[in-house]
This record gives sequence, structure tokens and C-alpha cells, in this order.
Amino acid sequence: MSGMNDTINHAANHEGGSRFPFIHVLLFLFTVISTLAAGMIQRGINPLTEPWKFYEGVPFSATLLIILLSHELSHYFTSRRHNTLATLPYFIPAPTLIGTFGAVIRMKSPIMSRSALIDIGASGPIMGFLFSVVACVIGLHFSTVISGPRAASGVTLGDSLIFYLLSRAVVGNTSGGQLILHPIAFAGWIGFFVTFLNLLPVGQLDGGHVLFAFLGRMHKAVSGAIVLLLALFGILFWKGWLVWAVLMLILGLRHPPVHYWERPLDPARKYVGAAVLLIFILTFVPTPFKIV
Repeated sequence: MSGMNDTINHAANHEGGSRFPFIHVLLFLFTVISTLAAGMIQRGINPLTEPWKFYEGVPFSATLLIILLSHELSHYFTSRRHNTLATLPYFIPAPTLIGTFGAVIRMKSPIMSRSALIDIGASGPIMGFLFSVVACVIGLHFSTVISGPRAASGVTLGDSLIFYLLSRAVVGNTSGGQLILHPIAFAGWIGFFVTFLNLLPVGQLDGGHVLFAFLGRMHKAVSGAIVLLLALFGILFWKGWLVWAVLMLILGLRHPPVHYWERPLDPARKYVGAAVLLIFILTFVPTPFKIV
């Protein structure tokens, strides 16, 4: 085991110092631009005709990128701590409402034990969740409530349990009006949604890593059941879940084995698993987006 660790560490050091991470930096810069544009559009500013007002998009862009960075860098540094080769985050700019499809890292060597699998899989969602909580608390403080009937048309956001609790704690009861989220709060809401998607116990998603560490061979059956549930939720609540069900099938339900399965999980990892399950429940929202 020590010989393998030395080899992996040498490879990681060689990779980290051999060249400048040009593609990672370039994708990150493009994502800064795309999320700034998304933040400007949310504020009613056309980034093409008024690009000098880019500062209006900074609150949303900076908050969302910090949440995504905290998630992916937690994976990265936890992987290195467990002697698992992983790339730096690849950010994905996109012409969407939020300006990005998120970020990913690639594992370039096997994960050796179930404990390492839990640590690597859980670290990103836990850290992203904590940063999202902070963002929501700050953003909700600057959000406004408009009295009177709700708007006749537009896009409304569904409430996860954690966002509902934070809204009641920071803003109070908004049943008599409409809560208009500050861009920082909206970025926090996106952070919760991204956390939930990553924690889906399917395939090689973060939740899939944790599930495999606990259930092993039952992992694929549970993954299949979750995909069926996503399809059902797509029929009953939000069509986007159907897209996710298909995407999960394309990505695959299998999980590669770990080398030292026989090593038992200590109580700390079981607590981490319970924390991940709690976050999964807190961030679930049946209908994330609804067009009124």
C-alpha cells in the first residue's frame, strides 16, 4: 500500500507542476463572463448593449462561483488527501438562466477504500451546502417582499425544506405577498438545488459514491429505483426530472469497485453518511421551477 501511495503522490506532484492548467483557467474565465451576463439579465440589463454595467451581475456571479468552487475544491483536496489522482475543476459556461452547467472534476486513479469513497463523495456537497446556507441568509436579508397578489405571469421557484426554514427565519411569513430574491439569495437557492442533484444516489454521482460505500452490490438496484422515481416525479411534478432520469441512464448506473472493500467503516463515516442523507432531504424540491 505504501509503495502504491508513493507512486500516486509522485504522479500527482509531477502532474501538478508540469504545466499551467490553461484549459481550467480559460473555462473558469468564460464562466465568470457567462454568469456575470446572467446576473445582469436578472437585473434587467442587456449585457450586449450595456456591458459597462457588469458590476450589476457581480453579486450573483461571485456568490454562485464561490459555492461551486467550494464544492469542487473540497472534492479535489479530499482526493489528494486519500492519494487519489483528480483534476482541477472544469467549469462549464452556458447560455442559461444562471450562466453555467456547473463544474466537474475527473478522477484519474481508483479510490482505494470505502472510507475514502465516503470522504471524497460527501465533502463537496457538504461544503457547497454550508456555503449555500450562508449565501441564503445574507441574500434573504437584502431580499424584498411585495405586498398584494402574486404576479400573473413569470417563473417561480419551489421551496426546499431548508430554503423555507431560512426564509421564515430571516424574512418571516410571506404568504400575504411575493418574495423577490436578491441575486445572492438566488445563487444560494441554486446552490441547494445543485447540492441535491449531486446527492442523487445514482451511478457515480456524489450520492452514488456514498451509497456504494454503504450498500456495495445493492447500489445498482437502488440507482435503478431512483431513476424510476425521477421519471415518476417528472410525470407528476416537473418535466425536468424526466430529462434527469434519461441523463442518469446515459451516464450509467454502475459504480467501479474499491480495492479494499473489507476495511470496515468507522463511526465517523457513518455519521457523515447520516449528514449526507439529511442534506439530501433538506434540499429536495419537487417542483424547482414553475412557469405561471
